[in-house]
Amino acid sequence: MMKWRFSHWKLYRPPPHIHATQKEAAINTLNNLRISTRLTATFAMLVAAMLVIAVTGVFQMGMMWRNADEISTLWLPKSVSVNKMGSQLASYRMAELQFVMSTVDSESDELQKKMAKGLAAFQADSKAFGERITDDNERKLFDSFMADWAAYLKIHEQVVSLTKQFQADQGKRLLNTTAEKLFVKATATLDQLVDISQKGATDEGANMVTSYNTARVAMLVIAALGVGLAAVAATVLIRSITKPLSEAVQAIERVAGGDLSVAINATTKDEAGQLLTALNNMQHGLIEVVSKVRHGSESVSAASEEIASGNQDLSNRTEQQATDLEQTNAHMNRLSGAVAENAENARQANQLAQGASNLAVRGGEVVGQVVETMKGINDSSRKISDIISVIDGIAFQTNILALNAAVEAARAGEQGRGFAVVASEVRSLAGRSADAAKEIKSLINASVERVEHGSTQVGQAGQTMTELVEAIKKVASIMGEISESSREQAAGVQQLGASMSNMDQATLQNAAMVEEISAAANTLRHQATDLVEAVSVFKVGRGGYLALG
Repeated sequence: MMKWRFSHWKLYRPPPHIHATQKEAAINTLNNLRISTRLTATFAMLVAAMLVIAVTGVFQMGMMWRNADEISTLWLPKSVSVNKMGSQLASYRMAELQFVMSTVDSESDELQKKMAKGLAAFQADSKAFGERITDDNERKLFDSFMADWAAYLKIHEQVVSLTKQFQADQGKRLLNTTAEKLFVKATATLDQLVDISQKGATDEGANMVTSYNTARVAMLVIAALGVGLAAVAATVLIRSITKPLSEAVQAIERVAGGDLSVAINATTKDEAGQLLTALNNMQHGLIEVVSKVRHGSESVSAASEEIASGNQDLSNRTEQQATDLEQTNAHMNRLSGAVAENAENARQANQLAQGASNLAVRGGEVVGQVVETMKGINDSSRKISDIISVIDGIAFQTNILALNAAVEAARAGEQGRGFAVVASEVRSLAGRSADAAKEIKSLINASVERVEHGSTQVGQAGQTMTELVEAIKKVASIMGEISESSREQAAGVQQLGASMSNMDQATLQNAAMVEEISAAANTLRHQATDLVEAVSVFKVGRGGYLALG
């Protein structure tokens, strides 16, 4: 019969010389598996352990069932049969002794019937026992017992025959000698068969207990191994999942705190590794954006500071230009008064020239007055020429300022487009002022030439009084021309005054616009500073970028 022993199992233990790098390679291979694959493998291992426990239990239960079946169908019936055979032998022997000693025929007949019935039962039990014999030694003992019993039955027939022939004493002797020996031998053999049956039943019971104990130990050991493997697998699985997730959480917290200087390295290829790779790509993109914004904001801040500085200088120059224009306007007002006075003097000189023919006696005084008047006109004309030169210089400086403003506006780009338009208008006004100044200068030069010519004529009139009438006529004609020129000068001076007023108004508008541009530049500078401070929260690597990889 097959017997299974758990002690025959040998658990595999890895040799102690496994290198650490091989373990690391195995761990890396495990970490590179997908989380779903690892979970499936872990549950499959648990299911396999449960299946092993179930198969082991079913196998051992089968062994116990076979042991119980062998006890119930073999050893227990054999024990019952052999014990009944022993009882039947004893009853048969007792009935046989009573038969020999009986003197009553009815009693003898009853005893014979009893012996016949007991013999039939014995034969049935011996047949049942013989059919269940499985061991050769037991078969030999049973055959020996049956041979002794057959010999005993032959002697029994002789004893019965002698008793019926009224030779009971001889039958008793035969029963107590030869039959006794055969009976003792048969019962001894039967006792051996009883021992064999009991021993077989006991062994099968012990085998059943052993199978139970083996099944219990095997199931407990397999369950313990399964729990241990499950605990180890769960620990490795939890660490392989929680460690990358913890690194991802720490990386996200660093990014949320503005620290982009620490690289995010993905050491696995599972879902957690893919998450770390995506976070690394996101951090690289954020580093590029933050670096570009930081550089752009710093450039905008520097440009806004330059614009603010340039606008401040332009504001100062515009204020100085406004002051100069105000002074020029005051000079033009005084010049206008002088020209008006000159025109009035020319009118009076014309009247005097008309009355000179009637006042020849007073001609010398009139000529002297004319000489003085012409001298004043000459001086006034020279002053006007100087003032016009100043105006021309102011127009030139205004043109230069307009050019500088246009250059600054071009540097400012889109934000300086309006300022460029204003600078163009200022330049146009400066050009118009220069043209007007040139025209006035031309008129003043012509006036100066005429005054000098009149002075020469007055000198000649003073040299000769005889030609006084012709000279006075000429003087009257010249004074008419002077009056006309003075009128034209007055109109030109008025026009120049209007131009200067327009320039003054434009300069004031330019100053206001420069202040607005300066305020806008300051606002832009503050916004750029705020942007730089906002971006400065992020910490990136050297050079503004982290090394990729």
